[in-house]
Amino acid sequence: MAIFMDPIRDHADLGPGDAEWLHLLVGDWQMVADLAFADLALWFPHPELGYVALAHVRPSTTHTMFHSDIVGDPIRSDLRAIVDKAWASKSIERSPDTSGWNHELAMRVEAVPMVRNGKTLAVVTTHLDLSSSRMPSRLELTYRQCAYDLLKMGTLGLWPDFASPTGSRRGAPRVGDGLIRLDADGIVQYASPNGVSAYRRLGEVESLEGRSLAEVTASLLTDRRLVDETLPLVVTGRMPWRTEIESHGVSLSLRAIPLRDANQRYAALVLCRDVSELRRREQELVTKDATIREIHHRVKNNLQTVAALLRMQSRRMQSEEGKQGLEQAMRRVASIALVHETLSQGLAQNVDFDELIDRQFRLSAEVASPSQQVRTERHGVFGELPSDFATPLALVINELVANAVEHGLQDRVGTVWLGAERSVDESGVQRLVVTIEDDGVGLPPGPLTEGLGLQIVRTLVTSELGGSITWQPREGGGTTVQLEMAIAG
Repeated sequence: MAIFMDPIRDHADLGPGDAEWLHLLVGDWQMVADLAFADLALWFPHPELGYVALAHVRPSTTHTMFHSDIVGDPIRSDLRAIVDKAWASKSIERSPDTSGWNHELAMRVEAVPMVRNGKTLAVVTTHLDLSSSRMPSRLELTYRQCAYDLLKMGTLGLWPDFASPTGSRRGAPRVGDGLIRLDADGIVQYASPNGVSAYRRLGEVESLEGRSLAEVTASLLTDRRLVDETLPLVVTGRMPWRTEIESHGVSLSLRAIPLRDANQRYAALVLCRDVSELRRREQELVTKDATIREIHHRVKNNLQTVAALLRMQSRRMQSEEGKQGLEQAMRRVASIALVHETLSQGLAQNVDFDELIDRQFRLSAEVASPSQQVRTERHGVFGELPSDFATPLALVINELVANAVEHGLQDRVGTVWLGAERSVDESGVQRLVVTIEDDGVGLPPGPLTEGLGLQIVRTLVTSELGGSITWQPREGGGTTVQLEMAIAG
């Protein structure tokens, strides 16, 4: 979740790391909203509007108090007094139970200053619905206490913690997945029903409360060689980290949030989530990726075998024309094999075409005429290209380079240049222009005669690449061939 910074960009007086700290707060405060059973809003002073809402989060554990989005709105007059007071006092302020945003609802509002390095950076308001007449359960009371502890840490600059996990790995535990509260010694004070169920899936656990979570976890592990070294610090609540344990085919993701005051760590929260199905699907994707790589590897091997057979057959040919035909076929097969070899080395279905063409460009010139002294120079960047785009393009470049050596240079010393230029047109479509040049004899007079190689080139360019190709004399002598095509997204 992002912060709407536009209203304060010109006058916000934030020190080093302050903006990142507020972003970290908003990135993690869904947990607090769920624990508090309340909406949260983040307020920042504005010279004309009083305060402006930079962010808003709704709880997933109860209904919202705000059905319309308040981000970017100025603060209401009946809320400003308590926010002003919290900003100045640097302590949590609570409004009377009946005040709030909507006077038709019974609501309790708390204003929590977020203080870092002794300076108030913003104020978080919590909006709790009091219209329900039922007595709150133990779960609800524990959750609200946990939310208050976290917000109290915010007034001391102790939460959010920059050491908290911000990685992209899927399966982060949420409040609704399971919550366990520990004391300073790692003894379970409270475990939500979902938290108990998550641990029961690991093995036979009668109860968690009153027991050391570290000891319970250790007793359920079947293979301690696979244990993450961060596990002891997470299950004792000592560090704000994430870890994962696996036992009996069940994977459990754990996240610890230490609760501290100005002097010491007095408790901790541990969120837990059963991610067995998620990890199983990820393993299926890994297996599928490995299978695809293996297929590309085998295709490459088979194509190389075909090329070797063509080479052997060409050596037995008595006809010079037949021998050249087989050698050209061998070169084309080798070009396709090179693309599959590149695909077999990575997970993505995109090809780093610069790396591929660097290997092929020089080889194409050498194979076309081994006895000639041909220099090759390349400039520009192709970038990553889709595999179904890279294969025909590699074949086209191979044919054009071979044609430049065999017909353009005609047994003379010369140079073949290969250039690439990527751009984005007005409609946002990526375009690629490829240029092959030589300093040979130039184009023959009259219409261009197309042999099999150039017929292959024209067919691939128009039907496979959806582009165009032009031949023209090169300034200073020789020939320039230019390909223009759009790169499919």
